[in-house]
Amino acid sequence: MLKPSYPFYLANTAQTPNTDLAVTDKYTGEIATRVAMADAKTIDAGITAAVAATIPMRDFAPYARQAVLEHCVQRFRERADELAMTLCIEAGKPIKDARGEVTRLIETFKIAAEEAVRINGETLNLQISKRVQGYRGFTRRVPIGACSFISPFNFPLNLAAHKIAPAIAAGCPFVLKPASRTPLGALIIGEVLAETDLPKGAFSILPAHREGADLFTSDDRLKLLSFTGSPAVGWELKAKAGKKKVVLELGGNAACVVDADQREHLDHVIERLIFGAFYQSGQSCIGVQRILVHASLYDEVRERFVAATKKLKSGDPKDPEVFIGPMIDEKEAQRLDGWIQEALSAGAKLLCGGKRNGAMLEAAVLEHVDPHQKVSCMEAFGPVALLQKFDNFDEALRIINASEFGLQAGVFTNDIHKSLRAWDQLEVGGVIINDVPSWRVDNMPYGGVKDSGLGREGIRYAIEDMSEIRLMVVRDR
Repeated sequence: MLKPSYPFYLANTAQTPNTDLAVTDKYTGEIATRVAMADAKTIDAGITAAVAATIPMRDFAPYARQAVLEHCVQRFRERADELAMTLCIEAGKPIKDARGEVTRLIETFKIAAEEAVRINGETLNLQISKRVQGYRGFTRRVPIGACSFISPFNFPLNLAAHKIAPAIAAGCPFVLKPASRTPLGALIIGEVLAETDLPKGAFSILPAHREGADLFTSDDRLKLLSFTGSPAVGWELKAKAGKKKVVLELGGNAACVVDADQREHLDHVIERLIFGAFYQSGQSCIGVQRILVHASLYDEVRERFVAATKKLKSGDPKDPEVFIGPMIDEKEAQRLDGWIQEALSAGAKLLCGGKRNGAMLEAAVLEHVDPHQKVSCMEAFGPVALLQKFDNFDEALRIINASEFGLQAGVFTNDIHKSLRAWDQLEVGGVIINDVPSWRVDNMPYGGVKDSGLGREGIRYAIEDMSEIRLMVVRDR
């Protein structure tokens, strides 16, 4: 289903100067296709084109931006099966999860189309004292200018969409570096954008190796850098970004609380915990990593959660029955396997799973894990979940806050007061009540605190980052 090769997009135009990047089928390990790679000269040309497109994109009317985004929605619907299979191959994403990501891609562009025509300002009442009598204030939002985007491997479509779609809505030209292991989704988005009448230079989508992509971060002509990926890389890029605005969507080790009043809801709780911990093989920054269960329910939750985990089918992600596919590569599977073994050596207990075969790692459940072990305090980013009991709700909140991360947290409780207390006290970007922290809808503000990043995605909130407030004051005569 994949083409033999894919071009990159420089200033809206497909180019294939080489086919240097091999993209593998993450399940078989075989080369599935090849992609054109950008060098430093090409990246510089993309940035130059984006800067030149700043005024044409600013003047590209909101209704015209909306039409571009609506065209994308239509074309993504028409190509949904192709997009899903592409994800399945390049990312090893189980086909059910891949189809879900395509749905979110479409929703993200649809939301952006709606927001493109309602980027509004406000009228300010400046009459705060006699000296300003006769003055009126007005604000509007204007595009920030040329933007740089770096997207990750785990959601090649939707996390690229969360940068591309609001940029078009806001009127910002951009250069995007997709993850070199999963570049195809972004390039197909580029193929669709090339069908539109966006101003020349409005977009460039340029796969490049990390070491050759410094200009995405350091070039002062760029006014914003939006990066999604690992904390170590993200904070390093921020240090190199200079004067530009920086938005970071980084990692997490998300926790989920199951309170004492959930006994009659355990069917739902277990179903959602299984999804949150193991969907797309756990390779999600808001995947459920730590599960805190009230002592009165702990034994039952452990038994049922482990039993459900053992039933998950692993294998070829193209099989609709498969829930656990490969990790992105064997090196990542080896890393997480090593973390599990370290925890076991330190006294943890393996309740099920954990066997590795190449890039395949069985869904693993552990308990009695020392909180200082990597598999607990760092981002596992794979199919592993840790069970832990607590006696007091506030104790559970303290355990969650002890993490260096703060992306999202989930709380299963019937108590509105506890829900509000969690919202007040948890040091995270979002608190999800009666569902897992893995839940996300694409118009909500999404992002974290502490080592989980800076700023928020979600179309309207991303548009705020990609625009600036411009004030006008009028004096009556």
